Amino acid sequence: MRHSYQGTILHVGLSTAKIWKEVLDKDSIANFIGGRGIAAKILWDETKKGIDPLSEENILIFAPGLLTGTHAPCSGRITVTAKGPATNLYLKTSAGGHFSTALKMAGYDCLVIEGVSNKPVYLWINNKKVELRDASDLWGKNIKQTNKILKEQLKDDRIEVACIGLAGENKVKFASIMVSYYSAAARGGIGAVMGSKKIKAIAVNGREGRLNVASPERFNEVVKSAREALYKDSIALDIYKYGTARDIDALNWMHIFPSYNFKRAHMEDVGKLSGRDWPKAGYLKRKVGCGSCIFACHRFTSVDKGKYVGSYSGGPEYETVSALGAGCGINNIEAVIRANELCNDLGLDTISTGSVIQWAMESYEKGLLTERDTEGMKLRWGSEEALIKLINMIAGREGIGNILAEGTRTAAKKIGGESWKWAVQTKGLEQSRVETRGAYSYALAFAVNPRGPDHLHTECLAEFGGSPEAIQVIKKITGDEKYAVPDSINKRAEIVRWHEDIYAISDALGLCAFTTTASYGIDEEKSAKLFQYATGIEMDAHRIMETGRRILTLERCFNIREGLTRGDDVSPWRIMHERQNDLEGSKDPIISQEKLDIMLNNYCDLHGWDKKTGRPTGATLKKLGLEFVLKEL
Repeated sequence: MRHSYQGTILHVGLSTAKIWKEVLDKDSIANFIGGRGIAAKILWDETKKGIDPLSEENILIFAPGLLTGTHAPCSGRITVTAKGPATNLYLKTSAGGHFSTALKMAGYDCLVIEGVSNKPVYLWINNKKVELRDASDLWGKNIKQTNKILKEQLKDDRIEVACIGLAGENKVKFASIMVSYYSAAARGGIGAVMGSKKIKAIAVNGREGRLNVASPERFNEVVKSAREALYKDSIALDIYKYGTARDIDALNWMHIFPSYNFKRAHMEDVGKLSGRDWPKAGYLKRKVGCGSCIFACHRFTSVDKGKYVGSYSGGPEYETVSALGAGCGINNIEAVIRANELCNDLGLDTISTGSVIQWAMESYEKGLLTERDTEGMKLRWGSEEALIKLINMIAGREGIGNILAEGTRTAAKKIGGESWKWAVQTKGLEQSRVETRGAYSYALAFAVNPRGPDHLHTECLAEFGGSPEAIQVIKKITGDEKYAVPDSINKRAEIVRWHEDIYAISDALGLCAFTTTASYGIDEEKSAKLFQYATGIEMDAHRIMETGRRILTLERCFNIREGLTRGDDVSPWRIMHERQNDLEGSKDPIISQEKLDIMLNNYCDLHGWDKKTGRPTGATLKKLGLEFVLKEL
């Protein structure tokens, strides 16, 4: 009898219009758990070196977490994986909402979409019945329209939908897949992969009941313990009350709030950008939780009067407020809410969208982009009009938007000059909104991140020591709480490796990062027990963290197969060469090559990777049970 996992991988061949099922064996669960782990193994097995991410040779994998469908707290996340268009490397994205639970309840641990359809289609998963249907009437529709039409056609308001908007159809290199309306699998162009396959949406009716677990009483005990620990965490109440944008005032005061394309870390007036202001100001309408969530960190906001009246959407999250707001020199939260709504409805990653617009504004400021390039539009810092117009142009690939739709790395190559210096990206992915010149664990984590400089792969929030729980995490990792400071190179490798491992486990189990790396109620001990009591497979804290390392190492090997070397493990040029003069509390606010090399050497030693090449050694691969990659490396 299977427990916690359904034992089935659903394959959909778009080129042949064939649908088939594959048994998910117990050994795969033991070695890769589920979610992100299973997806990484499938991606390795079913893709070849050098394929075009937008070709029929790429695959698109939707993998619910192992615990998704159970009542483990905050276990409703899904991992979406492919070779990424923005980086031409491994791409893992994840999303919340309730789509993951619906897919699991329909009977599937994993959905693998292969090939390319010759016309727009959508996939209808009605529990065990699966079929491809014509989506010609949906092509060109936005996210809200697509959800509405599908629910009307299928005569069911309770179905869950994952779909792309105009950006995905037009293969924008940072197009997202929107799940449950407002949850986004967003980074790296995952929506462009879906668009390239001409699959507009996946609609799921999953109502097969709750999954069984191997040891219900013991599982319930750990669930109860985890909930109690999460409720007691000093960050938890703030997350519930104010969401992810809650600390913008504090970050701005501390001069670690990225602004003006990372030229500054402070705005003179952040206005009402902070989530703490939204309830009183009337923007916050309700709080929304994902599957089995106990935090309800998602906001639902709207503008009731003025220039942007009628704007409404899920969010905005911290990253969105920083990218579309302060990063563009904008402190009007109403403009940010409108921009966020557009990105959600068009299917655009808000981080990369904001980043490429910031890059364009700086290029305009420095004369590399002119009004001839922009068709008379003035791309000045703080221009709300330019922000809104560019979002639409990017999604539609209109005018200058067609260049920006390729991302900052490609756009800088096309525009030329020194614009690459203020393209704040590495590996082709725009950096998420962490001021890494004052956060060295994040800087190291971003440099080695297989998908590029992004926080939702290795969330090193504990290095700031911002709560008693965070300080204890650092003490557990390093042996001393004195290392709970962000601007030190000491023990950064140890801090990063622990966070990498626990994050990989979180993704594989389907747990939100707020349970393990932003608040700390579920550690490796509880993760191991949840896994064991759910599946009946023996597990302990050491082995489950090793499993996280196995997943991470396989992702690294995918990139090495594509040609990645240690020389690619860098920070953006601006972060490494331009000092952040208004960054307070740091003696040397820059990530120099010397600092990064010291941290990388320590990191490679910890992982058993060759320090010159950044490649896992044969002994390391064998220890982790990854011998199968050796013949290709």
